[in-house]
Amino acid sequence: MSKEIEQEKVYTVSQLTREMKEVLEGEFTSVWVEGEISNYLHHTSGHRYFTLKDADSQLKAVIWKFSAQGMTLALKDGMKVRAFGDITLYEKGGNYQLRVIKIVAKGIGSLEEQFQKLKAKLAAEGLFEQEHKQAIAQFPRAIGIVTSPTGAAIRDIINICRRRAPMVRLVLRPTKVQGDGAAADIAAAIAEFNNWGEVDTLIVGRGGGSLEDLWAFNEEIVARAIYDSRIPVISAVGHEIDFSIADFVADLRAATPSAAAELATFDGAALLQFVTDSNERLRRSLRRNVDLRSERLRRLTQSRVLVRPAVMIEPYSQRLDEANTRMSNAVEKSIMRNSARLDTLQHKLEALSPDKVLKRGYAVIRKSVNQAIVKKARELVTGDKVDIRFADGSRDAVIE
Repeated sequence: MSKEIEQEKVYTVSQLTREMKEVLEGEFTSVWVEGEISNYLHHTSGHRYFTLKDADSQLKAVIWKFSAQGMTLALKDGMKVRAFGDITLYEKGGNYQLRVIKIVAKGIGSLEEQFQKLKAKLAAEGLFEQEHKQAIAQFPRAIGIVTSPTGAAIRDIINICRRRAPMVRLVLRPTKVQGDGAAADIAAAIAEFNNWGEVDTLIVGRGGGSLEDLWAFNEEIVARAIYDSRIPVISAVGHEIDFSIADFVADLRAATPSAAAELATFDGAALLQFVTDSNERLRRSLRRNVDLRSERLRRLTQSRVLVRPAVMIEPYSQRLDEANTRMSNAVEKSIMRNSARLDTLQHKLEALSPDKVLKRGYAVIRKSVNQAIVKKARELVTGDKVDIRFADGSRDAVIE
């Protein structure tokens, strides 16, 4: 067997790859390829990397920085294009790719077209309106997470929440985030959290990926589940440049799962520092207040009023004595004036008294029948009975 192998030509990996590179690059020069852009990345170096795909296959493509200077077309995932260039083979990785030197738009891909149609439909129904957005809990007790249990998203969320607010409870409802059944699973998870009712905020999302990878978050069933949620929802789908239907419906959109964890939690260390600082300010304020009141009390206890309390009432005692003297004098004078007046009135009254008149020899005559005083002689006739009153008594009489 070893002799047979020695007689056959044996390639090293590098030799075979180099020959394949020569065949590919010699056979496929200046070709047009039509497909839909996916996994588009505009690198900081200026190079652009993406995948061209159709229903059955995909092809990696690159636009080098020096080849892109004359290109004005804004590329993005979902765009259907026609790319012109050469097939090259990257020897180190053993991968072949299309080196693009010209690219033109062919139209919007089918997924992008579905995305725009659903977005327009839901927008017309008002699902994106700000008036429907709920406020995110400022100090949540528990946060529900709807994502894959194995992806980078859940690790990032847990790490940030544990760092910022370790006292907040995290509840994961594992879900599929791509592929068949993912959208229904995500919608079911949101409904389950609402039925349970033990979390204050929901984070719904996943890490980055192509338009196809993120498509579950562009399904209508997910959008309506988020809209119907009584628990505020933070959407965290993909990277900062990725937008999904879930982002537009959610109460708050986070650029990444890590950003969602930041938005959903409070900074426990900062809050603790705030409480500590507030406590110290309160302690200092109370100390100053106690010191001020102690000083005021000290001044009061040393004041003349508290040392000799009689000092306060001495002036009033003197004024009271003076007032009593004035009142006594006034009362005495008033009594003297009124006594003299009373004597005068008494003398006048005695002068006018009927008894005094009767004592001088006068008498009062009254008719016996009605006790009417007789003032004139013609008021009496013969036979009238009268009562004659004198100073010392009365007598009955008959007129003759």
